[in-house]
Amino acid sequence: MCDPGVNSWPQLFPTSFQVPGAHERIMERFRNCCSRRKFRGHSLSEKASRLTQNMDLRTMTQSLVTLAEDNMAFFSSQGPGETARRLSGVFAGIREQALGLEPALGRLLSVAHLFDLDAETPANGYRSLVHTARCCLAHLLHKSRYVASNRRSIFFRTSHNLAELEAYLVALTQLRALAYYAQRLLATNRPGGLFFEGDEGLIAEFLREYVTLHKGCFYGRCLGFQFTPAIRPFLQTISIGLVSFGEHYKRNETGLGVTASSLFTSGRFAIDPELRGAEFERIIQNLDVHFWKAFWNITEIEVLSSLANMASATVRVSRLLSLPPEAFEMPLTADPKLTVTISPPLAHSGPGPVLVRLISYDLREGQDSEELSSLVKSEGPRSLELRPRPQQAPRSQSLVVHIHGGGFVAQTSKSHEPYLKSWAQELGVPIVSIDYSLAPEAPFPRALEECFYAYCWAVKHCALLGSTGERICLAGDSAGGNLCFTVSLRAAAYGVRVPDGIMAAYPATMLQSTASPSRLLSLMDPLLPLSVLTKCVSAYAGGETEDRSDSDQKALGMMGLVRRDTALLFRDLRLGASSWLHSFLDLSGHKSHTNSVPTAEPMRRSVSEAALAQPEGLLGTDSLKSLTLHDLSLKGSSDTSETPELSLSAETLGSSTPSNVNFLVGPEEAPEEAAKTQELSAKDRGCGARAAFPEGFHPRRSSQGCTWMPVCSSPIVKNPFMSPLLASDSMLQSLPPVHIVACALDPMLDDSVMFARRLRGLGKPVTLRVVEDLPHGFLSLAALCRETRHAAALCVERIRLVLTQPAAPSSPPL
Repeated sequence: MCDPGVNSWPQLFPTSFQVPGAHERIMERFRNCCSRRKFRGHSLSEKASRLTQNMDLRTMTQSLVTLAEDNMAFFSSQGPGETARRLSGVFAGIREQALGLEPALGRLLSVAHLFDLDAETPANGYRSLVHTARCCLAHLLHKSRYVASNRRSIFFRTSHNLAELEAYLVALTQLRALAYYAQRLLATNRPGGLFFEGDEGLIAEFLREYVTLHKGCFYGRCLGFQFTPAIRPFLQTISIGLVSFGEHYKRNETGLGVTASSLFTSGRFAIDPELRGAEFERIIQNLDVHFWKAFWNITEIEVLSSLANMASATVRVSRLLSLPPEAFEMPLTADPKLTVTISPPLAHSGPGPVLVRLISYDLREGQDSEELSSLVKSEGPRSLELRPRPQQAPRSQSLVVHIHGGGFVAQTSKSHEPYLKSWAQELGVPIVSIDYSLAPEAPFPRALEECFYAYCWAVKHCALLGSTGERICLAGDSAGGNLCFTVSLRAAAYGVRVPDGIMAAYPATMLQSTASPSRLLSLMDPLLPLSVLTKCVSAYAGGETEDRSDSDQKALGMMGLVRRDTALLFRDLRLGASSWLHSFLDLSGHKSHTNSVPTAEPMRRSVSEAALAQPEGLLGTDSLKSLTLHDLSLKGSSDTSETPELSLSAETLGSSTPSNVNFLVGPEEAPEEAAKTQELSAKDRGCGARAAFPEGFHPRRSSQGCTWMPVCSSPIVKNPFMSPLLASDSMLQSLPPVHIVACALDPMLDDSVMFARRLRGLGKPVTLRVVEDLPHGFLSLAALCRETRHAAALCVERIRLVLTQPAAPSSPPL
């Protein structure tokens, strides 16, 4: 019997609970619990009504414990079979972890309000962590009710339900560890502070301890459980593509072989969630920033970008401009008669052109001028001449200067063009999107210099862009939000015109490697894991990255690479088809748990492939794909005696051989870091991070060891033009009105909350809107579902507030 949906909930309740009218009330409560996709910022009465409709934490925990005990007693009475013992053990583990987690979450909830921006915006990392844990508890409650109602059915899918229960039990255990870490932050930080405070050694120890936690469970069956259901299929597709891409990374360096081979060898990752989660964890731990740069830039491929543009709004103008590296004068705001020289970007690579993309829904005056046409950079077929128009629209009074995100290392305005076209249509103003140089080839401050130069050029030449420049808004997402703030700070420092307002979506305002409650969520975030975040920040700060130059490839030349990739592509197609066939054939058989002999892998080995050839842990995938309840007693006691009891909370990792490739740890540093990891235990470091755990609780640890964390390794991350949250009060006073749109489940949420609190404390105009149940980067997913469209519309609304002319004061009556 398949898992029930929302309409199947009545069968999950015992018959004694099905009283007249109960079904309607239960369904209404469940719909309310599952529809928390509204914007935070509603009135207190609306929030109170939502809370009363939801099951409180204690009631949810007690219901889950009762069901777990009932299921545990039932499966304990089913004989000595292995699967029955595992089911009994997993429900015992759920009971233990739920009872241990509830008090910790209660303590976090009791103080979470102290860290909100205001009463109308109840959002911070503590609240997000509690909400995520509640989502996990709710899923286990739902699954436990389903098992209790269907465990006697001959159609009950034992192995499927067991695998899902085990996966969510591990997730619940890891969430309990995060709750204890959050309590440690509460005890260490000053009142109202969200970021870890203390000496650098303590921060380094905390992060080193945190990064050793097991993460694979969150990237397998539990992937995206905390987000809105509409976004989960997309996350699954991204994760399958990521692990397939990572499997072929370092084999074929050109895009053709990697992309095609990944497509035809991804079947096993789609079929086996546990394998996908293990490979995902190894990729985020081991692969360097160049891998993420390559993967995120897949959206830059002409075919994919063309498909995205076909589904976006049609605009009259979309032209890539190359701004020459020439100095020009800008008037000072304090005295327009005086000017200051704006020099072209110079950092690292010397003077060079800056690329910007002009997007306009209508063809406006100045946009077809010869002066602007001389700056157009060819993009191939996409940069054909503008369509003839009988007349031009007048210049707009407003202009939007956009800075894209991408972790400072990836993407261009081309990736963000679909939603920028929608902005141009809805706002009716020209948009200039800046294509700044990317790290690690162009680290800080190159991107800032280019964005500042392009912003000043746009202000000075707004007539060419189809605007009079009366109102100018700076807008950006993620890394682009960071650059919006720093460009404004730089403009104020130069004394030139600052924008009339800033709209920053999920911005990064603290690039220093430190912990906060929301950054704890990076343990399970498929789009922004902590190790990936630190690698991007390290690249932007100028940290060392691996030299990926390959003399053999250079010797091959372009045609040699094409011939090599073609041969490898056909080889991978053949082997990939065989892999698919064997994967499907394996579904109908039972894997042998004893005397198993590993088969030789005919395909070329990837970076993390060697690490996958390891024994399964006790919480690994059960291969009993077609077992039902009637098979529980078929396993003899001789089989079960070989499998130890399921540990309720202790570490359950089997022996493994981690990949010996780590592009961020040097050959001399790796053994030292491994030794430090092995020295950690539950009893030592009494004043360290593990002291936050109660006696007897041991979360699951990663088999990958400790990732290199560039904790405070470079003082440049404390530069206010890199981490605007660390700017002085006098610098922040120069900022224009700021509008921030953040995500409740984003690891960067605390960056937005703390930055808004600092501006509010200085009396600066600032708004913070937090959207529920969406991941970091929702602007690029604006067309995916209703929730992302609403969140993108909120960003447009904030920009419109900046561009709206302030009402002139009414003259007093005579």
